[in-house]
Amino acid sequence: MTTYGYEKITHRSTGFRRPRPLVRAAVLLSALLALGATEAVAAPAAPASTVARNAVGHALDQVGKPYRYGADGPDSFDCSGLVTWAYGKAGRSLPRTTYDQYRQGTPVSRANAARGDLVFFYSGPSHVGIHLGDGRMVHAPSSGKRVQVVRLADYYADHIAGIRRVG
Repeated sequence: MTTYGYEKITHRSTGFRRPRPLVRAAVLLSALLALGATEAVAAPAAPASTVARNAVGHALDQVGKPYRYGADGPDSFDCSGLVTWAYGKAGRSLPRTTYDQYRQGTPVSRANAARGDLVFFYSGPSHVGIHLGDGRMVHAPSSGKRVQVVRLADYYADHIAGIRRVG
């Protein structure tokens, strides 16, 4: 039996009426918003924008190019240089450093990360990659290495500082 958004629960002693799932979700969302928990209700997964899709394509075209500290392409890259360059080629200007890039766009939860989102690591944050979907990212890792695609598992998953949607 249902009455005004509540379903009747036959309980031995109380006759308690439990809120229906949709009502419970609305109450929980209201409570989170009232508490200012914006990170908990970060941007939902959405199809990647044209800019984000194009930035991913430009970044993937750089796989194999060498890492060089302070480099922003097109012959070599550091992590934030790859992001700045790929998004610039796609028509979206971004700041040069991970610290400034982290202040751009909208926060996104790990569960809602989409292709083209920026994935930040460590304190500061001091490293960034571009989310590809399917638990992968493209990034310029460190000296002596090359731009590469890696899985966002184990080591990387343990060091994520945040994800931002900028495209």
